[in-house]
Amino acid sequence: MTKPVLHYYTIADDAVAFSTTRHGGVSKGRLATLNINPYRGDDPAAVADNLQAVAAEIGVEAGKIIRLHQIHETHCLTVTDGFLRLSAAEQADQEEGKDAVVTDCRNVCIGVHTADCVPVLFYDPVYHAVGAAHAGWRGTVKRIVQHTLRRMTELYGTDPKELKAVIGPCISQKNFEVGQEVYDAFASAGFAMERIARMYEKWHIDLPLCNQLQLEELGVPAANILQSAICTYDNASDFFSARILKEGFGTIYTGIALK
Repeated sequence: MTKPVLHYYTIADDAVAFSTTRHGGVSKGRLATLNINPYRGDDPAAVADNLQAVAAEIGVEAGKIIRLHQIHETHCLTVTDGFLRLSAAEQADQEEGKDAVVTDCRNVCIGVHTADCVPVLFYDPVYHAVGAAHAGWRGTVKRIVQHTLRRMTELYGTDPKELKAVIGPCISQKNFEVGQEVYDAFASAGFAMERIARMYEKWHIDLPLCNQLQLEELGVPAANILQSAICTYDNASDFFSARILKEGFGTIYTGIALK
């Protein structure tokens, strides 16, 4: 088994947080090499090998690495002991159509798949709960990170002032050129466009900043939010980028597990 190359985040002694890179796996072509997303048309055997390698690296059973089938909405999966007792097919049914996931279970890795979209991890050091959200531009407009944090508050008592967050590898403002309709969607949703948008030849939106501002709006201290500052477009040899690879590409998995 090859050793997967993971990008780790220092967030807490009792949690492991990371993003997969494109290195250390067995997938081929635009999926090369470390793709663990089963919904991208990859060889299932390659996905299984990659998943097992990641599981061994982070010390979590492969069957306890939660992989959502995302649809750019704001629905959130709650992983409980009861969920973990379900069959693989039943779990997959509950993972369908979810773009966020939360849990307070230990030795379970939750995460999201991205390739330019924004992955956000949440860690509650007081009530020992974690979350993950997939914020593409549509999910960002719909404020998925706020939905996820509110869900953690509802379920676990999470206080935003205590929360720690990671904003993982994603496309940077200078590379995220958008049409007027995308700019208008953000403006209509009430975002501070003077902070998140900049005009070059076309509008460019700062997705990582936009998600950070949403967390701050709910009371998360800026000092508690770690920006990876890794642009997937500029670093497409190391991280999957949809805008570079165009089609048939693999995805980054950004995950967190309570140990």
